[in-house]
Formats: sequence, structure tokens, C-alpha cells
Amino acid sequence: MNGAESLIRAALAAGIDVCFANPGTTEMPLVAALDAVPGMRAVLGLFEGVCSGAADGYARMRGTPAMTLLHLGPGLANGLANLHNARRAHAPLVNVVGDHATWHRAVDAPLTSDIVSLATPMSDWVRTSRSAATVAGDMADAIAAALSPPGGVATLIVPADCQWDPVGDTATPVRSPAARGRSDGSTIERVARLLRDTVDVTMLLGGHGLDRAGLTAAARIAAASGCKLFSETFPARIERGAGIAAPVRLPYFPEQALQALTGARTLLLAGATAPVAFFGYPGMPSSLVPEGCHIEVLAGPEADVTAALEAVADALGAAPAPREAPRPLPARPSGKLDPASLGAALAALQPEGAIVVDESATSGGPYLAMAPAAPPHSCLALTGGAIGQGLPTATGAAIACPDRRVVALQADGSAMYTLQALWTQARESLNVTTLICANRLYRILQIEAKRAGVGTPGPQARGLTVLSPPPIGWVDLARGLGVPGVRVETADDLVSQLERALATPGPNLIEVVL
Repeated sequence: MNGAESLIRAALAAGIDVCFANPGTTEMPLVAALDAVPGMRAVLGLFEGVCSGAADGYARMRGTPAMTLLHLGPGLANGLANLHNARRAHAPLVNVVGDHATWHRAVDAPLTSDIVSLATPMSDWVRTSRSAATVAGDMADAIAAALSPPGGVATLIVPADCQWDPVGDTATPVRSPAARGRSDGSTIERVARLLRDTVDVTMLLGGHGLDRAGLTAAARIAAASGCKLFSETFPARIERGAGIAAPVRLPYFPEQALQALTGARTLLLAGATAPVAFFGYPGMPSSLVPEGCHIEVLAGPEADVTAALEAVADALGAAPAPREAPRPLPARPSGKLDPASLGAALAALQPEGAIVVDESATSGGPYLAMAPAAPPHSCLALTGGAIGQGLPTATGAAIACPDRRVVALQADGSAMYTLQALWTQARESLNVTTLICANRLYRILQIEAKRAGVGTPGPQARGLTVLSPPPIGWVDLARGLGVPGVRVETADDLVSQLERALATPGPNLIEVVL
């Protein structure tokens, strides 16, 4: 057995059985080890950002890591944007990055780089293996670090000689990750007393507080105390749909968020951190906590948020979760195709148990408002704001949950960053339906330009926010990557094609002309 084989054995022993890979020369021993040690599913991504985004989507749905296999510093660098999103999502993820042989680094070969410095900003844990004998233990440590609450990105750099050198038949190490902390009794009682005695309490839910059990407990608390419920703006994962409590999504723009929180005397954090603006704007505060509002922490992202919410509900003597009032399911739209009819079509047709990966940017607002009426489903959002997440994350979610239909609600400009994910979906026969919101604009940039005081942009500025000419041929791109594609220009056609796509095994793409 060599170091590479010992690494794969350590991964399998810890429950990792999927590897999203774009390897190179320095990873060839690890590539060979995927055959020498049975049990690992190797999934090829044609770009490293597909691998890192797919590992993120897999982790969000399974709660356990997948592994990426990347080539030296440049390969890691190509995956950093989606590692940024994964880190913000607290997604457990393990990167394995090959490096030159230890004795070759001194000659400064063309692909030599400072991999540690590249990895550190987007990783919660980084280590370089020193010998083949340490590789298995290093991998076990990386997995434990990724799984330690609240979950994070671990990057293990493995020089080529540490992969090919023999290690003998040694025991495969397994490390136990740290457990989630629990809010103590005094915190539970203090929060319960606050909810009993204080008016105008607003609870901001995040992390595992947005799973089904967490939302149920939060709804019990709201019914017993009258507090308002909000969710993070871009949750890593939230359960939504008929019968599930639907907290208000904290708005994206800071003035709207401050308006939504107006009157809150106490902001109670349950799995979320204190909200801040995505960007700094002249005359606007960075903090979105209203002036004079007190912050109280029930449980941080690293804690067992659901247990804390349930304990508070019990301390309040809250009744079982109230039945959510049924919301009318949108009618199947007809006529004009616009964001509202797109949202209505998806909400009306998506199957129960769907996974909606939302990178729709400005086109998805109407759907967000309609989703609580749709059948129960999971939604994954753009946690870190680095675009190009949607198609890869949908790919990983489909591998994590092969029995569920994945819908990628995808802005066209963002999709161009990682459209190679479509090829992986075709190769793996994944049940992903992609809805391309084709407004042929970076619409959010046009909105932000107006907010920055650019009244009428000139030709140069406008040219940097418009995606035509030439128009992007999404149907041709999809077919070229092995995914059937159609283009729709009316709501009637969208309903017909979406109904067909959701009932058809395998991947497909619908270009929705808005």
C-alpha cells in the first residue's frame, strides 16, 4: 500500500465515498488509488469550480463531506470562488490538492506556487503532508476538521512522493469530530423570560434553525410569545413549502432590511449571526441591527440550534406547532413570460421533495414569494455572493439525493461561469432541470449602478452589463454538453416544457426568455 491508497482508505473509513475530481500529473497516484481501493465514486468536473461547487451542494444535502481532488495551486485557485460560498455555508468539505514531490519544489518548476497561501483564505483548516506515513492520519484529521461544528472547508496538500511512497499495511485511522454545543439552562431560561416579558422581539433564524424541526420549534415560540420570525437572506439550506413555517426573508438591500426590522427592541439570534449589509453604501450603516436594538444570542451556528429552540418552546409552555394556514397554489400561468409567470409555473409544478438551487438573482423574487405554497421542498441559496454556484451546486445535490428532482433556478450571466457542470450532469445521468432566466443582462449591476448615482450609464458602462450581442445560445450550449435543451418565450410553453422536463429522467435545460 502506498500513501495515496492509505488516503482513500481513510476517506472511506470516515464515510466519504464521492470524489469530485479534476486531477493532473501530481495526482496520478491518487487517481490510480481510486481503482486500487474500491468504494469511492469518482466524478469528473471539467473545471475546478464545478468540483468545489458540487462538493458544496453534496454537503449541504447530506450533512457529510465529499472530497475534491485538485491539481496544484492553479487548480485550487480555479475552485476558490465556490469554496468561498461553501465556507460561508458552513458546508463540510475536504479538498485534496496534489503538489510537486518534496525534493522537486526547490527547482521552482513552472507550476510551483504557494498552495498554503492560496488555500488559507477559503479554508478553515489547512495542512501539508510531510511523508507517506502521515497521509492517512492527515486525511482523518482533515475530515474531522470539516465536520467539526459549524462545519467547514478543510484542505490537505499532498506532495507527489507522499502519494507514491510505500507505507505498508497499517491500521486506518478514524477521528471523531467535535460535537455541537448545547445552550445551557441559564441561556434557555433567560431567553424564555425575555420572550415572556419583552415586546417587539424579532428572531433571526439561520443554519440548522431553518431545517424542518427548527422551523417547527420557532413557530411554536412565535405562537406563544408573539415574536416575529425572519430568516437569513441567503440560507445554506431552508425547508419550505405547504405546512412548513415560513419566516420572512431578511431583504437584501440595507434600507429595506432596516425597514423590515424597524421597531425591534431585541434581535434574538438562533443559528444566525448579526446581519450586515452585503456592501457599503454612502450614508448607510454596515450593521443592519436598528439603533437601540439589543442583540441576544440563543445559539450560534456551531450549536445545536434545533435543540435550543425546542427547549425554549418547552420553557414557554408553547403548544404543539400550529397548523400553517394553507396558501393558495399559484395557477398555471398563461400568456406573457416574465419573472412572475416563471415563479408561478415553478411553484405550481415542482414535485414534492424537490431541491431548488436558487441563483436566479433579480429574476427569482416572485418565486420566493410563491414558494411557501408549493409542495414541501429544500432550497439552497447563494451564501457567499460569488456567482457561478448554481449549476455545480445542483450537480452535487443531485448526486447526494438521487431520488429527488433538483431544479436549478439560474440567472444566465452567472451560469456562464460554470456551464461545464451541464456536461457532468449528462455524464452522470443526474435528475437536474435547469431553468435559465435569460434576460441577457447583468441586471443586478444595472440596479447597483443606479443606487451608486449613475443616472444614465454611457455606452461603455452599459456594455459591461448587457449580455448581447451576440445572444448566448443556451439550447445549443446545452446540447453540445450532452443535455437536451429547449427555448420558451410564452408562459404556456414554459408550463408545457417544465411539466415534461420534471417527469423525464436525467438532466434537461429550459431557456426561459424574459
